[in-house]
Amino acid sequence: MLSAQRISGIIDREVIAEDEAELRQGDKVLTADRMTYWPVDDEVEAVGSVRFQQNDDVISGVKMRMKLEDQFGFFDDASYFVKRPPKEAVRARSSTPSSEFTSGFAAPRALDIAPGQTKVKSRDRAKTGATEARGEAERIDFEGENQIRLSTATYTTCKPGNDDWYLSIADLKLDYDNDVGTGSDATVRFLGVPILHTPWMSFSLNNQRKSGFLTPTYGSSSDNGIEFTLPYYWNIAPNMDATLEPRVLTKRGLEIGTTVRTINEALGGFYSSNARLEYLPNDRQAGINRWGVALTHNQVTANGFSGAINYNRVSDSDYYTDLSSQISKTSETQLLQQGMLTYGGGGWWNAMVNVQSYQTLQPDPKNPVTPPYRLMPQITLNARQPDLFTTDSSLFGQYTYFIHPSSAKVEGQRAVLQPQVSLPYVTPGWYVTPRVGVNVTQYALSYPVSVANDRSSINRSLPIFSVDSGMTFERPSNWFGRDYTQTLEPRLYYLNIPYKNQNNIPVFDTALADFNFAQIFADNQFSGWDRINNANQLTAAVSSRLIDPTSGAEIMRGMIGQRLYFTDDKVTLPGTTARKWSNSDLLAGFTGQVLPRVYADAAVQYDPGDQQFQRYSIGARYFPEAGKLLNASYSYNTQAATPINQVDVSGQWPISGRWQAVGRYNYSFEQNTPVEIIGGLEYNAGCWVLRVVGHRVQTAEATSSTSAFVQLELSDFARLGSSPLNLLQRRISGYGVANHPMTDSALAEQ
Repeated sequence: MLSAQRISGIIDREVIAEDEAELRQGDKVLTADRMTYWPVDDEVEAVGSVRFQQNDDVISGVKMRMKLEDQFGFFDDASYFVKRPPKEAVRARSSTPSSEFTSGFAAPRALDIAPGQTKVKSRDRAKTGATEARGEAERIDFEGENQIRLSTATYTTCKPGNDDWYLSIADLKLDYDNDVGTGSDATVRFLGVPILHTPWMSFSLNNQRKSGFLTPTYGSSSDNGIEFTLPYYWNIAPNMDATLEPRVLTKRGLEIGTTVRTINEALGGFYSSNARLEYLPNDRQAGINRWGVALTHNQVTANGFSGAINYNRVSDSDYYTDLSSQISKTSETQLLQQGMLTYGGGGWWNAMVNVQSYQTLQPDPKNPVTPPYRLMPQITLNARQPDLFTTDSSLFGQYTYFIHPSSAKVEGQRAVLQPQVSLPYVTPGWYVTPRVGVNVTQYALSYPVSVANDRSSINRSLPIFSVDSGMTFERPSNWFGRDYTQTLEPRLYYLNIPYKNQNNIPVFDTALADFNFAQIFADNQFSGWDRINNANQLTAAVSSRLIDPTSGAEIMRGMIGQRLYFTDDKVTLPGTTARKWSNSDLLAGFTGQVLPRVYADAAVQYDPGDQQFQRYSIGARYFPEAGKLLNASYSYNTQAATPINQVDVSGQWPISGRWQAVGRYNYSFEQNTPVEIIGGLEYNAGCWVLRVVGHRVQTAEATSSTSAFVQLELSDFARLGSSPLNLLQRRISGYGVANHPMTDSALAEQ
């Protein structure tokens, strides 16, 4: 439809509209001072105050000519605004992007699923935000639907009236079919200052994956000097990608890092893999070649089988502390090397084969780390019939071959079989569950443990009897003006296991289990099967909860419990002593929302015999709104291998205008030194964010590492510099990116 103050021309050949001319065709609206339309060719030419709008896209200029249906034409001396709605992307369930950049010259993203391949549940889908861009150009050429070429142009994602940053480019092609922008002779200007120039560039228009160079990163640290990385991202296929990351460390040399990821269907199921390799030849500081490798693979088949591989290895014990490797986020001393195969298609039974080893690192010679036994292999069987002749019957079986890297350690085979039967009696208000079982364990050792215990073949059989019972009381309650349902839930658990001397059994994988609310209702105070405690004991506990009666959500929970012993503790691990008292330490805990936007957690372990606290922790989190967060906690633990006495404070908070502070301070009173310090400032200008962050971490008792991060994020375009986002998200619980802050519901899920 064409309208104007004056219309003239030749019917069906040429129409001339003047003064407030307007042409509407479908979702297209064109206005101008003067317009000529050729109906046969569906072509229009507009002159003077030309404005063309299609959906959310708006282009204005002095002159335009275009074939409307085919969208071929041009604009002279134009300004443009382009907006594209969110697109649905499929996230890989097992892997995260190998780079932190949201966009840039190329942007890796979570892996997509190729059409016709893996079916993805709705929770694996996420919508990307709408993308906006605007600018000016001497000429804009339309080369078909969703194909725009700009000559001598500018490009920015800032809102109109804000030109804090823009791309000045000689030639720019916007391909919205493939969501890719490509151009030549480009300069990024920030606050009027050119900060980056490239003869050629390619970037994502919707923050999705594409091949190309990623935004370079740079930074510095006390161990490595100045660091510079220029990653290249290769979008191999919808279900496969790779990132090559050459990294220059001025104090050490050139390190090459490579990450390859893939997801796909196979054998009627699904698999995902992630492989990372890092190599630094001839480290000038250490004088050796240094490398690290990390491989994970997870697979599920249609016939009930699943498998996993997790392999990690580095060249030397100081690899993580020296190089701040991306393979591991924190320094580790035991690198897992594991392969598992599981079958669960039986419904009421499942089996697993596990082969497991570790590379043991020794980063601190003053605190040597003991290598664990290797499982070569371990075979586990679980079976359960909850309704077998009114009983709940189960069977646990396991065979393990233990091998140790040191020839001085005894090796051997262990077979465990534990059947048990329970007879649960459950009513709406209370329950009683008696249970009886037997643990049968067989050892075949490479040699006897000692001269006094000269047997290399050992058998152990122990009956296990328990009764678990509990009640639930409910009442309406009102707290802080809100109605709740309050519960009172007492529980009694009796356990009886006869004593058997086990000093002739070696300790392959057994340690004293952590004493907590889950463990006080367990049969064995040891983790592993090399020791089974004797028991004639009663555990008494009571918990209380506040429940929202409308949603059923648990608002807060408090618990207290203790174990009473009616016999002496006679089974111990080498080097440990038996308990002194006839009752256990007292456990108490609390978790929940105590005030609007205030969450608290507390746990206490108190020894009533010695009248002293063994450990306690208290923490609080204040989250008034997105972008405002405070965390504070204090931990004290005398039971840990290294005693803990630490205070930890972290958060992010607006301080003035668009500025916000981020930080963490973790101080150890035991070592009289800060364990970790993070301090930084973020400035959010809307279409760009500046982050300056410093990080100091104690890597060993007498050594620490200091790093600095400076990053400029140009929203929906690129992140320049060294990124602190991964550090902040890992080390500050609840941290939200300045221009994408965490919501209250997202924080509650943590």
